[in-house]
Amino acid sequence: MKRFILACTLAYGVQAGAASGDPKTTIVGSGKEFLAAGTYSIQIGEYEEGICLTLLGLTRYPPSLEDRVAALSNLCAAHVAVGELNLAIDYCTQSLGPGGSNWCAYSNRAYAYLLKGMFSEATYDLDTAAVINSDAERIAEIRGMLNEHGLRHRITIKDRH
Repeated sequence: MKRFILACTLAYGVQAGAASGDPKTTIVGSGKEFLAAGTYSIQIGEYEEGICLTLLGLTRYPPSLEDRVAALSNLCAAHVAVGELNLAIDYCTQSLGPGGSNWCAYSNRAYAYLLKGMFSEATYDLDTAAVINSDAERIAEIRGMLNEHGLRHRITIKDRH
């Protein structure tokens, strides 16, 4: 992982001595480049690269509150995609913070809870996401998965013996 982060860092214009305060080292850009590249990588399914770039964007430069909330939500989505559900839930929770209103973070966390079998938590987060954005297709998709799971346990098959 360290090798990947170094490669990622060098590929996006941050030279290796930047963290040590070497005056000959320059850091290019404001950090939004990392966050934008991380978002793009996650969107195209390059989750590990997206995680790396997003973490660089969050740690190398202090992002605005809005950018931080979006980046943490993206980290949640990427970690769900690679099956790291506990990390995903943690990042979504951080994204929401006090008084969170990010429907994406709620829906991503709901999906992580669903995959973990934590159905009441998933339902609560999905309901909260729907209050914030009732038109989101992703909320309807996850609700369908939750409903499907609930129906599996209610189907009765009559045995003819």
